[in-house]
Amino acid sequence: MWLREELLKSIWHAFTALDVDSRGKVSKSQLKVLSHNLCTVMKIPHDPVSLEEHFKNDDKGLLSNQGYMPYLNRFILDKVREDFDVQDFYKMCWTLCFKKNICTKHLLIKQDDAFKVWCIFNFLSEDNYPLVIIIEEIEYFLRKVLEAMGSEWSEEKFTEYKLQLSSENCLTAWELIELVGLGYFSKGMNQQTLSLGINEVYQELILDVLKQGYMMKKGHRRKNWTERWFVLRPDSLSYFICEDLLEQKGKIPLDINCCVESLADKDGKKCHFLIKCSDVSFEITASDKKKKQEWIQAIQTCIQLLRLGLSSPHREARLRRRELRQKQHAEEEDLKEKMKRLQVANEHKQRELEAMREKMEETAAQAALEENRRRKSQLDVQDRHRLDLEREKMAHQQMERQVAQKSFELEQYLQRVRELEDMYHRLEEALEDERQAKQDEEAMRKLQARLLEEEAAKRVELEQIHRQQQRVLSQTEAEKQELVADQQAKERELRTAMLQLESLEREQQGALEQYEEVSRKLKGASNKSKSWKDKVAKHEGLMRLIQPGDKAPQRITNWGPASFTDTELEIRKKSWQERKNQGPQAQ
Repeated sequence: MWLREELLKSIWHAFTALDVDSRGKVSKSQLKVLSHNLCTVMKIPHDPVSLEEHFKNDDKGLLSNQGYMPYLNRFILDKVREDFDVQDFYKMCWTLCFKKNICTKHLLIKQDDAFKVWCIFNFLSEDNYPLVIIIEEIEYFLRKVLEAMGSEWSEEKFTEYKLQLSSENCLTAWELIELVGLGYFSKGMNQQTLSLGINEVYQELILDVLKQGYMMKKGHRRKNWTERWFVLRPDSLSYFICEDLLEQKGKIPLDINCCVESLADKDGKKCHFLIKCSDVSFEITASDKKKKQEWIQAIQTCIQLLRLGLSSPHREARLRRRELRQKQHAEEEDLKEKMKRLQVANEHKQRELEAMREKMEETAAQAALEENRRRKSQLDVQDRHRLDLEREKMAHQQMERQVAQKSFELEQYLQRVRELEDMYHRLEEALEDERQAKQDEEAMRKLQARLLEEEAAKRVELEQIHRQQQRVLSQTEAEKQELVADQQAKERELRTAMLQLESLEREQQGALEQYEEVSRKLKGASNKSKSWKDKVAKHEGLMRLIQPGDKAPQRITNWGPASFTDTELEIRKKSWQERKNQGPQAQ
């Protein structure tokens, strides 16, 4: 039974050829002619009434391929039987379409070869419309043709041709005919060789000729051996007088009960094999052992396919290739879907990564900002600490300087104390000398009574001052702060007292000139007392003479507080003046 898809492909070419304006629609009158021709070729009774009834609503308009398809399936293809000549059907469709689409004058092949290529295209093309043949089937067909011509296949040339094709990698029927007719893959071959190659592929793929060639067959009646041209198809082994196939002499039907057996050589005949059918057997001889083996294997393959309920090998191979392509296509689609999902997931991941990166950048920026703030704060703290350290260092240095200064002042104070102690010892010596001088002066009292009395009173005062100084020395430590505060005033009083004392000493000097020998020691004591007073004034009044009696305001001299008050000084001045005046009178 012919496959409906293979018949529809040829009818599609015819319908497309009738579409003059390329709008996908054909007039109803042209479809009537096409339907009549199809019924005639396929030996189907033509029913014009059914056609009119089917298209009664489309009397004025054009019909599309989709509109014509229901009628074609119902009234033509559903009634197809196996007794029609499929080559006449192909030639009728070819006649309708080839003149519109191609011209064979500039090609290396004839019109009959172009028709065979067209039939092969319909067999190998995909079941989708518009019809095209994909690159894998193109390669399969070209390999078959070159193998039939005995030429080698050039993979480099085919790869170069694939690069020249469009991105779809497919051809129409007319592009395939032009490719074969231009001899791109059959350079160096003549037209006859190319025609033979095309014819062999056509017989194999279209006419289901699996193998053909001359062999010797033994007759049933005369038992003679006659050379015949055998043609093997999936369900039969036909034999003809010669290879032009014009006169068929017989046909050996093949079924699941048939078998092939190899026979031993006998009667001078070699390469025997036997085909056993249900009711008859056929004895055949090949030209050599190789061909014998090839024929046996080919016939066994046909029987095996019949037992399996399969069609011809090349049809099964075509189905397997399509299934493989569909599987690959499904895998590619699945892979594309997976890739798409992966791409979506990847884009999602990329967005997440981008968001994470932005977040990380933001976090890094915040961290950098925080780090800058922390560093700035740390620098500020360090600066404050450095300033504090510098201030502490400066304070420490200042304290060290103050301590050094205090130490120096303490050393000076201790030195002054030592000097005072030394002066105190010298003062004691001076006082001792003064007492001795007073004792000497007592011996001369008669000569200078008034002066001795004054000196005695002075000595008493000095003794009081000495005792006061002793008491002052014991109170020096406690009164040191007070003495420092009163230093200025005492200095003024001391200077005043010194001035007065100097005046008295000048007056005393005049009196002592008369008694140089008697008052030498007294003068020395007075000089020592004067030296001591000078040192006391020089050392800023660290010591002062304390007079007994009431604590009236003291007189301040240039050397510190005076030893007596202003009143006492006036009294002494008057007393000294009286004594001075009495002295000359007594002489």
